[in-house]
Amino acid sequence: MDMTAPIREAQPSDAREVGELLAELGYPVNALEAAERLARGNETVFVAGTERRLVGLLSAWSQLPIWRARPEARVTAMVVRSEMRGQGIGTALMERAVQWARDAGCEGIELTSGMRAEREPAHRFYEAFGLRRTSYGFWLPVTEDRIERH
Repeated sequence: MDMTAPIREAQPSDAREVGELLAELGYPVNALEAAERLARGNETVFVAGTERRLVGLLSAWSQLPIWRARPEARVTAMVVRSEMRGQGIGTALMERAVQWARDAGCEGIELTSGMRAEREPAHRFYEAFGLRRTSYGFWLPVTEDRIERH
């Protein structure tokens, strides 16, 4: 793949490959589900690749929490196909996210990543890019009739 291929916003026609990329990240979805998620419009999804094959994905949104004077961006998903890692695709996606956040007037970018051994290379990448570990993340699944506690 030509590494100078532009990073662009995902289109509905990218749904199948967006689903493949999300599955590689550990969130399997089929093409229909991916299309529905792309259509939500609540976040910006960037893809890297050619018209023939997508090799990376980064999604982000901005929010204005009460404790900040300016918005913050949040990277909600990032993945590069395993066989394409180490070729600058992740860096290009993150650089695009930084530019997007600046354009949106954001103060900074927040990103969370699962505490699983297979994510350690990603954690090293994020730190090398300049992100700092700043907090713990917590998650509580809820259902309609009760709060699940594990």
